[in-house]
Amino acid sequence: MNSRRLITIVKKEFIHIIRDKASLGMAIMMPLIFIFLFGYAVNTDVENIKMVVMDMDHTIESRELISKFKNSNYFQPDSYVKNTQKLENFIDKGEARAGVIIPTGFSKNIKRDENPSIQLIIDGTDPTIARTALQNGMMITQSYALQIQKKYLEKKGLKSSNKGVIDIRTRVWYNPNLESTKFTIPGLIGLIMQNITVMLTAFSLVREKEKGTLELLIVTPIRSGELILGKMIPYIFIGCVDFLIALFFGTYWFNVGIEGNVFLLILLGFGFVICSLAIGMLISTVAQNQAQAMQMTIFFILPSVLLSGFVFPREAMAYPIQIAGNFIPLTYFLKILRGIILKGVGIDYLWKEVIVLLVMGMLLLGIASIRFKKKLD
Repeated sequence: MNSRRLITIVKKEFIHIIRDKASLGMAIMMPLIFIFLFGYAVNTDVENIKMVVMDMDHTIESRELISKFKNSNYFQPDSYVKNTQKLENFIDKGEARAGVIIPTGFSKNIKRDENPSIQLIIDGTDPTIARTALQNGMMITQSYALQIQKKYLEKKGLKSSNKGVIDIRTRVWYNPNLESTKFTIPGLIGLIMQNITVMLTAFSLVREKEKGTLELLIVTPIRSGELILGKMIPYIFIGCVDFLIALFFGTYWFNVGIEGNVFLLILLGFGFVICSLAIGMLISTVAQNQAQAMQMTIFFILPSVLLSGFVFPREAMAYPIQIAGNFIPLTYFLKILRGIILKGVGIDYLWKEVIVLLVMGMLLLGIASIRFKKKLD
């Protein structure tokens, strides 16, 4: 092996790498960004689970029990309702992951050394959160019961009998057996659709540039918006067919029944396909070649897997990481998928997610069109 020729090749390759500033920047920054994202996002220790409270007893003891939930750091009992219908609405909308119902007579039963009862309701769509809520909810309640009964019995000069331990009636909604497939399959449908559609369009304009056919399109009277839309329509068709295939096999093959409206799910799925295609089109207008397009696609896909709530509960992530996840369309589509498939809720519970996805899709398409127009100019 000739060392001089080898050194010459190495120097030439370094010059290529340094000249390709975009790829060089990504190569240096990606490990740094990912180590922070993974470090703060990969966490299964769930804390601050949102809880809705229905306190029908309104006594010092019921309020003390609620404060025990809050002080444990596992729960955030910040929402209060007066009837079970409103409590159900909170959990259906995803505004609370757990609910506690303290019935009338709770305090009296404790003081009489009788069995007071409460009801603990858990949203089972995410088994990790549900198990944490279930275990800690029962532990907090029983610990409080023993503490408060001991205090009252000691006042009367009696020994604690442990007879009046709180009777906790637990109910896990939507996924009572906490099956992981019911959590994973709807998420997989969304993730697969995002990855396929982003990759489909990320290379579309770049491929034209590399083949030199983009110049031919530029000299035609076609407008940037027309070109973007024209290139997207075939991919919209392919993406929608892919969505139907993933939905069919995801639900029927893995036996995950759709509790809600199938037509609404398909309609919103088509909307998400368009939003994801717009992300790919934006990447295509930024990248200079297919290698850059691939790097940018991976750069988008990896964080979206972590931050959207597909694998790890968003409640377990650091607050800035949760905010970063709000800018990923998959975050909202996962709520739609799990809401319709597992909870059986409709548009009246999911309209916020639908509006956010609609706005994101329009913004991304608008930015892609503007960026491509500048290239034409």
